Amino acid sequence: MIDPGDTGDQGAPLAGLRVIAVEQFGAGPFGSLLLADLGAEVIKVEDPGAGGDVARSVPPGAADGHSLYFEAFNRGKRSIALDLTNDAGREVFSRLVATADAVFNNLRGDLPERFGLTYATLGAINPGIVCVSLSAYGREGPRRAEPGYDALVQAEAGWASLTGEPGAPPARSGLPLADYAAGLIAACGLLTGVIAAGRTGRGRDVDTSLFDTALAMLSYPATWRLSADIETRRQPLSAHPTVVPFQFFATADGYIAVACAKEKFFQALAEALELPELLADPRFATFAARHEYRAELLARLGARFAEQPTAAWLVLLKGRVPCAPVREFPEAADAETLAARGMLAAYDHPVLGAVRSVGVPLRVSGYTPHYRASSDLGADTEDLLAELGYDEADAGRLAGAGAFGED
Repeated sequence: MIDPGDTGDQGAPLAGLRVIAVEQFGAGPFGSLLLADLGAEVIKVEDPGAGGDVARSVPPGAADGHSLYFEAFNRGKRSIALDLTNDAGREVFSRLVATADAVFNNLRGDLPERFGLTYATLGAINPGIVCVSLSAYGREGPRRAEPGYDALVQAEAGWASLTGEPGAPPARSGLPLADYAAGLIAACGLLTGVIAAGRTGRGRDVDTSLFDTALAMLSYPATWRLSADIETRRQPLSAHPTVVPFQFFATADGYIAVACAKEKFFQALAEALELPELLADPRFATFAARHEYRAELLARLGARFAEQPTAAWLVLLKGRVPCAPVREFPEAADAETLAARGMLAAYDHPVLGAVRSVGVPLRVSGYTPHYRASSDLGADTEDLLAELGYDEADAGRLAGAGAFGED
């Protein structure tokens, strides 16, 4: 196990931060999961009429209102079942807001205003509240009412056109990276708002979207296109569009990834592969030259890499040239490897049994994450009502008025 240098238990870095999350499925829960893993209290508001977050029923392993998919995004969060279209449900929600630092939602862009999840409404209850909205296309503009999902956004934002082999159909990433990136941007926006509110005493709205995040992730290819009308195209074997060699190579038994992002790495590669003639060839002397004569250089390197298995090349190149094996997913998602990196989130679940997942990728000195199972739908309702000052008679009145859905 990695020891980052323990400085003593200083407690969770986000302890004391209370986030009310009106969220479901992927992008929103992924963002608030980071906050929960770092010690924030995330109270998940779920619609009782819909059976809670739809992710609770996503296979495989779905049972009794839980699934491994749901668990991956919602461990450590509390759950309250509230009907936000009901006056009694809104009463409870308002009391929650009065105790919170932020309200976070990933509803369709037109719905936060309809459900009163914006600062214009909630600021009257809690002037310091930060209201974060993560939708497909933002809270403003002609597309605010459109639903959207990761695959749609990867297609429309141009990601799919940059992914895969040349001549093959456009491809979505094997992971919902637009969801994940947008969730992290939303979490960053939430913390930004909370820091500002701590300084000024006043909260605000924070708005982001899957589409805007995906556009932002276009980064340098977009800069090339917008500034110099340079079009980025897919390259074989996941190659970088201009840095050569920076790609996968087929070996005798698989693939190896090589990244020569500095001149010294290309020199070391040529020496390690016993191809000194490459260093004497002016066609390969600089980044620009190697880009111009990409085909000729890659033909030479490809033929050489095909001569030996991946493991042999790793022994030869490690420590000299940035490289890595192209592993199958089961090799990467290995409990022992994750544990060695301090990245294994392991705990017991009352329905699903032993859960093993991927932990928080931040090391904060003086803090060790303690992972725990997600809650049953509405399991924390009674405790939260008590914390909010409701007694048993109040709870009965609220239930009878439909605050927690129909019996």
